[in-house]
Amino acid sequence: MDPNHRPVDDQDIENDDDVVYLDDGEGQEVVEDDGDVAMDSDDEDGAQEPPEGEDNGEEEQENIKDDSVAGFLGHNGSVFCVALSPTDQTLAVSGGEDDKAYVWRTNTGQPSFELSGHTDSVIAAAFSNDGKYVATGGMDGLVKVWSTSDGKLVQNLQGPSEVTWNQWHPRGPVILAGTSDGSLWMWNAPTGSCMSVFTGGHAAPVSCGMFTPDGKAIVSGSEDGSFVTWDPKNGQVVRKLSPGDARWHSGTLTCVDVKADATVAGTGSEDGTAKLVHLGNGKILGSFEGHSDSVEAVGFSPTLPVFATGSLDGSLKLWDVQTMRLRHTLSHDDGITHLAWHSSSPLITTSSTDRTVRVWDARSGSCERTWTGHRQPILDFAITRDGSSVVTASDDWSALVFRM
Repeated sequence: MDPNHRPVDDQDIENDDDVVYLDDGEGQEVVEDDGDVAMDSDDEDGAQEPPEGEDNGEEEQENIKDDSVAGFLGHNGSVFCVALSPTDQTLAVSGGEDDKAYVWRTNTGQPSFELSGHTDSVIAAAFSNDGKYVATGGMDGLVKVWSTSDGKLVQNLQGPSEVTWNQWHPRGPVILAGTSDGSLWMWNAPTGSCMSVFTGGHAAPVSCGMFTPDGKAIVSGSEDGSFVTWDPKNGQVVRKLSPGDARWHSGTLTCVDVKADATVAGTGSEDGTAKLVHLGNGKILGSFEGHSDSVEAVGFSPTLPVFATGSLDGSLKLWDVQTMRLRHTLSHDDGITHLAWHSSSPLITTSSTDRTVRVWDARSGSCERTWTGHRQPILDFAITRDGSSVVTASDDWSALVFRM
């Protein structure tokens, strides 16, 4: 892949009939809105076999090309989440339906530690930014903090109802979690002390959220369609958008991302649209339409003025945030579950229920890589800082490693 490949010009921009323009009164164009997995039967000893591909049969499954270079096969159920250590890119953590998480090596597929103690599925797992800790979030309402040096439990963080996601602060050992009761919780991970409980913003489960890249604010989205910006210092709502605003989403918020400069947030929703929101004044800057199903993943490119939206309709749409025009529509054979931009190149990686991982060049729209190997939908993936490796989590009970 040529890093000096030409930028996309106007002739490369696709039909932009899915966006509507209006003047916001300040001379800028903005966009307004028009409007548990089934298991195979147990054997006599109670062990379960990983599920085969849907409607394909075992014979066809044996013919799937496996492009992976390593894999972790220790889970006894769907693997829901995976993350990579920021300080050691051969160290991964995965969590699953078997109520366990594992820290393991991506170069060998061998486990370093089994992280047990949850009493329900582990649906979130993340390394702290200094690599010293791993936090696992469970449907049992617990966030557990583990040492990556020896796998020992450091803290058992209690208080929330069912945990829906968790994330570390970008600059310190602080962990944030969303919950099914509409609240967010924030703890000092090494001490276990609760720093704040964020309430009064959402009336339904907190489906997505994150610290802004500078760590000075928190954004979260909910199944009630609301989007809230919080002050982490006092736990108060700074701004809120909800379906009462005709220009806002009409359905559950599924995903959120924030630009590197912490000025603009992008959201995706089950209503098939994505929105851009200015975090400074709360104004809706744009509405991206054209998907025919839920938008499950969004992300800002760190190298291009491009915002990506991935949908269960199988399409990846790349939007120019300067002109609010559609650059490319790229396609999987089935729904997109996750996307991630490469940190220092115009490449974007996507995973899908079609059981593939694909790497795209955002300038030309070309597909640079397609990896196969999973027998069931891919639910999550993590990518190394240099973009050379991708680690996946799948319904087929495995986590696989793919390399460029």
